[in-house]
Amino acid sequence: MDFTNPLVYGVPFFLGLILLELTYSKTHDHKDLYHWRDLFSSVGMGVGSAIIAPLVKTITVILLFSFVYDLFNPLINGVRTNIMGYESFGYAWYVWVFCMLCDDFSYYWFHRQNHMVRFFWAAHIVHHSSDNFNLGTAVRNGWFTIFYKPLFYVWIVAIGFPPEMLVVCLGIEALWQFQLHTVFIPKLGFLDRFLNTHTMHQVHHACNIEYMDKNHGGILNVFDRIFGTWKPLDERIDISYGVTQPPDSYNIWVILTHEYADIWKDMKKSKNLKHKFMYVFGPPGWSHDGSTKTVKQIRNEMAIEKAQLEKAQKDKKQTKKNAAKVMAASA
Repeated sequence: MDFTNPLVYGVPFFLGLILLELTYSKTHDHKDLYHWRDLFSSVGMGVGSAIIAPLVKTITVILLFSFVYDLFNPLINGVRTNIMGYESFGYAWYVWVFCMLCDDFSYYWFHRQNHMVRFFWAAHIVHHSSDNFNLGTAVRNGWFTIFYKPLFYVWIVAIGFPPEMLVVCLGIEALWQFQLHTVFIPKLGFLDRFLNTHTMHQVHHACNIEYMDKNHGGILNVFDRIFGTWKPLDERIDISYGVTQPPDSYNIWVILTHEYADIWKDMKKSKNLKHKFMYVFGPPGWSHDGSTKTVKQIRNEMAIEKAQLEKAQKDKKQTKKNAAKVMAASA
């Protein structure tokens, strides 16, 4: 059975919403929401991604997903049968729901690893490199993530879901992700309990230490809640968008490759092979000499400092109480 990827219809939808948000921001009290050079860079990368992605996806579906599907779900007496012995999945509505859940689970881990492994982060940082949060940023996609992204999803076709079904689910996921990039949608009450919503995605794009590496979910936030990466928006925190080490350039090639250049520079800091490996595949911010810190290390240091401060304040209060008791006794 053939299906059309919903992203085919999404492109004019994307452009229309960007134009609508842009117009609204410029005619109301949000004139700094869009910066022209930044928008042109984002759109340029989006166009490049739109050109490269279909080629890669075609190869992926034909050579990878289809190969794995046929390998793990051979035809036996005219019926697709998984190597585990059950009949491969069809196209019932509940199968679509289950496939969407599998897709969302894979998206969570794909997205989370993009933040946890520096080599993946080098490709994904492109999407976070703008200090603006708007629908233009939504199309600011790196060109290199699409080469390894399918590896996080291939298990779905291996267990029996048709490749074309997975491709449609991937398209639906992308459509949801696009519309999350706006500041004009407030918290959604009951829906915030299970959906990955606009305010949660604002948290994800923030470079505040409280917010970094949070809310990796696709459509649902359930996996963030289960695996400890969920955080709601706190209106008391003034959000700063972007990354701690921005490319400081509107040149598309610089934006796409600057983190790879930084990895290469860091690898040359040490002759130790383990250090070189960690600079490539360790978490962003890792360093062999402590010159830079990971988000986890920074948070741990902040927690220690907070505990020490609280202890000092407690000791100070106790000292005052003891002094007061001595003075009362002497009186």
